[in-house]
Amino acid sequence: MPAPAPAVFTRLSALAAIDDVDARGTRVIPETFTGEPLGTVPVGTAADVEAAFGTARAAQPRWAARDAAERAAVLDRFRGLLVRHRDELMDIVQAETGKARWAAQEEIMGMLFAARWFTRNAPALLRPQSVPGAFPLLNRASVRTQPKGVVGVIAPWNYPMLLSVGDAIPALLAGNAVVVKPDSQTPFSALAAADLLYRAGLPRGLLQVVPGPGTEVGTAIADSCDYLMFTGSSATGRTLAERAGRRLIGFSAELGGKNPMIVARGANLDRAAKAAVRACFSNAGQLCISIERLYVERSIADEFTEKFLRAVGTARLGAGYGYTADIGSLISAAQLETVTKHVADATSKGATVLAGGKARPDIGPLFFEPTVLADVTDEMECGRSETFGPLVSIYPVESVDEAVRLANDTEYGLNASVWARTKADGERIAARLRAGTVCVDEGYAPAWGTTGAPMGGMGTSGVGRRHGADGLLKYTEPQTVVVTRFLNLDTPPLVPTAVWQRVLMSITRGLRFLPGR
Repeated sequence: MPAPAPAVFTRLSALAAIDDVDARGTRVIPETFTGEPLGTVPVGTAADVEAAFGTARAAQPRWAARDAAERAAVLDRFRGLLVRHRDELMDIVQAETGKARWAAQEEIMGMLFAARWFTRNAPALLRPQSVPGAFPLLNRASVRTQPKGVVGVIAPWNYPMLLSVGDAIPALLAGNAVVVKPDSQTPFSALAAADLLYRAGLPRGLLQVVPGPGTEVGTAIADSCDYLMFTGSSATGRTLAERAGRRLIGFSAELGGKNPMIVARGANLDRAAKAAVRACFSNAGQLCISIERLYVERSIADEFTEKFLRAVGTARLGAGYGYTADIGSLISAAQLETVTKHVADATSKGATVLAGGKARPDIGPLFFEPTVLADVTDEMECGRSETFGPLVSIYPVESVDEAVRLANDTEYGLNASVWARTKADGERIAARLRAGTVCVDEGYAPAWGTTGAPMGGMGTSGVGRRHGADGLLKYTEPQTVVVTRFLNLDTPPLVPTAVWQRVLMSITRGLRFLPGR
């Protein structure tokens, strides 16, 4: 199956929110599998961001005034279009990222999960909620939601559709407009998803996609938006958090991870070894929630390692738009260099290569073998730093207690995986881990796909959450409205002030007997 036709990228390029393409210049986007050009995309500037926000701010009040159920209907039509166009969307994602087709399908599934959960639940979550007033009968209180205004989304390249337009879904449902900056390496994926939203009936002004460099376009979005959603490195997240803090706007971020898997005695080692291949090497390891550390109880370490290496050895590394490959390409020369350096650094300091360890230019310019290391120490770059590539280290441990201690011995806290004798044992281990999500008897996908639950990190792995009620309501401002009936708190006529104050105090003390007080 060939790469998508050039006409596809020409059409998508025209959807970018950039007025004067000739004045701004263009960037050539290569097909990751081969390095050959796919198409060109205009390069935005701060002026384009300013114009995009002007358009978005003009469109947002009319959108917010529509009933939440009407907004949900638009997003539900978008969900239907995702299903209908999933093959061409996967083609575009693969062309830009080089991932295997099953990993590209993860993006479509993730957006389907998000669109389904938010469209079904947003109207109820956004409905005014009654709460007890300060004084029974006298006060009727409700909590309402108001949209933030225009949300800025700065998206990464590793899941360029899901983490750009996918993150816009709850923001739009909450009544906001959105300005998206896709990563410069993967603009077409975001534009393709935006195109389906427009076809579903979303007013064009509400979602603006501005490709361009982070130093200019990303900074301008951070300095213009009413709320900022970012996915990327912890270092960039800190910088953006500082900018948001200076402006006193809300900020949410999913950042890096050095995610552990614990394999305890009694676990099903065949299942654990097979699932670990997906958990470690999905999207060639370029996934914030993928596994980079394997802690295995020593009594089963040799057996697990043998099974895991056998599974790694049968994984198919390859390029193509069909389901013939298990592991795809890295995204860029910079990622290839990072993985190569981490392996070289580790082996030079005493680590043992159990599998892989080499680039594979015979397959494509950016391919690297799935690599398993042993004898890794904290002095090695890959010991504590995120590689974000097809590299995992395996550590035998004496006990589950030691595994938990080592798993938690990190600045990160995004995702973890646990395999134990029983589900109950796995849940008990999970409760001891400092991670935003933990999968028992899987790697990462069930936690990600559970869209009704919050998803995010602890420590330097993130701030705030996506998914669930938190992932919707973060894009709103809560507003408390209290209606006073019958009489207010002024002292009634003919009643001495001291008597009235004693009455108020008596009522206040008596409220403790009422439910919810």
